[in-house]
Amino acid sequence: MLQIAAFSAVLYSCNVAKPYESKQSVPDTLYGEPATGAQNNMAAFSWREIFKDPLLQQLISEGIDNNLDLKTAAANLKAAEANFVQSKQAFLPSLSANASAGAYHPSDAQASNTQIYQLYALSSWQADIWGKLKSTKRSMYASYLASEAYKQAVQTELVANIAVTYYQLLAYDEQLNIVEQSLAVYSQDTETMKTLKNSDVVTGAAVVQSAANYYAVKSTVPYLKNNIRQTENTLCLLLGRTPGNIKRDSLFNEQVYSELSTGLPVQLLANRPDVKEAELQLRSYFEQVNIAEASFYPAFTITGQAGLYSIQLRSFFSAGTFLANIVGGLTQPIFNNGLNKQKLKIAQANYEAAQYNYSKVLLTAGQEVSNALYQYQMADEAAPSRLEQIANLEKAVHFTKELLKYTSDTNYTDVLTSEQSLLSAKQSAVTDKLLQLQAVVNLYAALGGGWK
Repeated sequence: MLQIAAFSAVLYSCNVAKPYESKQSVPDTLYGEPATGAQNNMAAFSWREIFKDPLLQQLISEGIDNNLDLKTAAANLKAAEANFVQSKQAFLPSLSANASAGAYHPSDAQASNTQIYQLYALSSWQADIWGKLKSTKRSMYASYLASEAYKQAVQTELVANIAVTYYQLLAYDEQLNIVEQSLAVYSQDTETMKTLKNSDVVTGAAVVQSAANYYAVKSTVPYLKNNIRQTENTLCLLLGRTPGNIKRDSLFNEQVYSELSTGLPVQLLANRPDVKEAELQLRSYFEQVNIAEASFYPAFTITGQAGLYSIQLRSFFSAGTFLANIVGGLTQPIFNNGLNKQKLKIAQANYEAAQYNYSKVLLTAGQEVSNALYQYQMADEAAPSRLEQIANLEKAVHFTKELLKYTSDTNYTDVLTSEQSLLSAKQSAVTDKLLQLQAVVNLYAALGGGWK
């Protein structure tokens, strides 16, 4: 026994597993321009601090509690935790017990049978000489943490999807409101055209053209209502509800979060869940390479057996029936149909693919941050000009209507053109507001916010 323990201690010094060293770097220009060095990062804030609308906050909270994708991710996390616990238990010896009784027939010529009674325990323990079990444990732990990061990524995406869909719903509401207000104006214009025709100010063409303009706008109402219903249903699915109405505010009551702060690109490693998940998967595959390499070395196993053995039941528990032994042995793979070599090649290929995947995830994160920042800046720049455009078009509509009544310097097409331009500008103002709100959501999610 002492010789086996000493031999095991010597072999433990022969660990062939390589330690994992992260060689990944995050460029300062990941967001498209050099980092400013600012340490503030909006990803560190709770989603309640970013989205101030209390109705939206209620929806996000409900989604976190009930969303089915998030529950699925939580269940997968439990499975990953069980795999990790199992990998730790591999360091412990196995233990089994067996009890048996039977008859032994040495030959047909023997008159009597020999009875055999056995009760014994068998234990086996494999020494982790080459670090194979340690690498397995580290691989399972990295996979467990990757599953946890995936759950965080699902929550980040969920928070963003609820907010984006909520704002889209408000935008459809506002577009419908603008159309309905315009229909009231267009209906009155048609009546005005009829009056002017009776006074020989305009022709019949002006009356029918005005009516056509009214019905053209009215035809968009069913499509807007359909968009509203489908968007409500999309939100209900995110919330784990059956289809139904969503309680909400109005678009232009929403405050746009303006204190945008991206922090440093390197902070994505700590804040963005999918970047963490990719890096942890890389670690897991690195340990798989260690495991595959350790398979080429001999396995050292210690087995022990102790119990009772007798051919007479009445003397089964006497001292002379006790039997015990312990054996240590090495098993060296020599020819295994090339399986070990192929397992190593597969592990190395998986590790290489995980490196490329990590780099792609990091680049994608940088692109998403850059896109969200630019989207917000463009919508913010467009908003003041849009307000000026609407103000001037409202004046143009008023002036052309007055000119049509009292002078011949204008005609009904000028009125229709100015009204159509005003409607289009108001719809564009809705889009500008929506883009601002969604850009904040996209930037918050791109930086890794929403899960803490």
